[in-house]
Amino acid sequence: MAVPARHREGLIASVLRSLTDPFSERLGSVSEHNPRPDDDRPWGSRMVGFLFAGIWLVFLSDAFNAAWRQRQDLRADGGLVVLTLFVILYLVHFAHLRSAFWGLNGPTATYRWFISRTGLLSWLGLLVLAMLAPVMVGQEGAATWVFLAVSGLWTFRLRVGIAIGVVLVAVYEFLTFHVSGWSHNVSISMSIVLAMAAVTGGMLAAQRQRALAEAREDNARLAIQEERNRMARDVHDILGHSLTVITVKAELASRLLEVSPERARAEVDDLERLARDALADVRQAVAGFRDMSLPGELARARTSLAAAGIEAQLPNATDAVPTELREVCAWALREGVTNVIRHSAASTCTVTLSERGITVADDGLGPDSSSSPPGTGLLGLEERALAVGATLRTRRLQPHGFELSVLTSEPGARPAPQHDDKVEA
Repeated sequence: MAVPARHREGLIASVLRSLTDPFSERLGSVSEHNPRPDDDRPWGSRMVGFLFAGIWLVFLSDAFNAAWRQRQDLRADGGLVVLTLFVILYLVHFAHLRSAFWGLNGPTATYRWFISRTGLLSWLGLLVLAMLAPVMVGQEGAATWVFLAVSGLWTFRLRVGIAIGVVLVAVYEFLTFHVSGWSHNVSISMSIVLAMAAVTGGMLAAQRQRALAEAREDNARLAIQEERNRMARDVHDILGHSLTVITVKAELASRLLEVSPERARAEVDDLERLARDALADVRQAVAGFRDMSLPGELARARTSLAAAGIEAQLPNATDAVPTELREVCAWALREGVTNVIRHSAASTCTVTLSERGITVADDGLGPDSSSSPPGTGLLGLEERALAVGATLRTRRLQPHGFELSVLTSEPGARPAPQHDDKVEA
């Protein structure tokens, strides 16, 4: 029974809504998942992002003060304009690529060396303004290079951004020794290095966070898939058995209508009871509270085989079966009896219980072909057997007949599952 797609998607979305959707393909491919676009983020989180980006612009105060002190000079006035334009363009640039900074997959395109074409053009504008700032203001204007370096980290691929930062440090150090009026001051160089280290660390943390978020998303999807498979397997086992018995009883009732109406009425009453039981079992399976009972399956097998006209040789007690094998033995009994009634045309069915598990044998025709693939019921039964350390075996009997068994290797032993076991039916 499949979970409706709209419910499955809603469940995944609700599980992941509280998680951060970090984007890390710039730092190294993690997966092909596409988190929700950055444009869908609430305005509150956007304002926090702008505040985080803008608060560091306070470090340009020395450059503004130097330009203000020289405002009587036309070049200094041009420096104020350049610094103001740099601040505005820096915030606009961050607004366009904030998804890359926060590790989120925004709507921008991704290229080989840079993130988006618009982001590249705006960064080139920052580069021009950052180069003009020292010319207009002096050495204090080189403070813009710190912001130019860190913005390069979320504009370009990581290695390119680091290379740009290294070049800026080298150029600044060269100018401090060769430009008249500049003093050798390592504060700008250290600021570039420390700021780039902090931003790179944040991006790497975003990469790890996204990997964790995607792992949680994958786990949620796998859990839904596993639950869907479990429900499909259980409903198949329940309805396959119950509908087979209902079909046999319906055929019997139709034959008895003219011969013995009273017996036909009794069979119809049994049909109603079986249908109600099957409905209850399906509801319990969907709710996840269904518990298999080996004694209950023995009682069902006795009734079903008798209704099909097959002589049943069943044990009277289940004490010999270990507790950990009772549930899988109940499933094996249900599957084996269903196959005997449906396919075997047998006259006798024998069920044997022991410390090692269960064996269901009949004297019927067996499978149509030894090369036929196993059915869904046998595949599901094999999974359950492996889960408790048992092995599912099916074989033909001589001169005719078929046997299904779920057994452990030794009495009381639970060997490790062997996933290369083959279902021989």
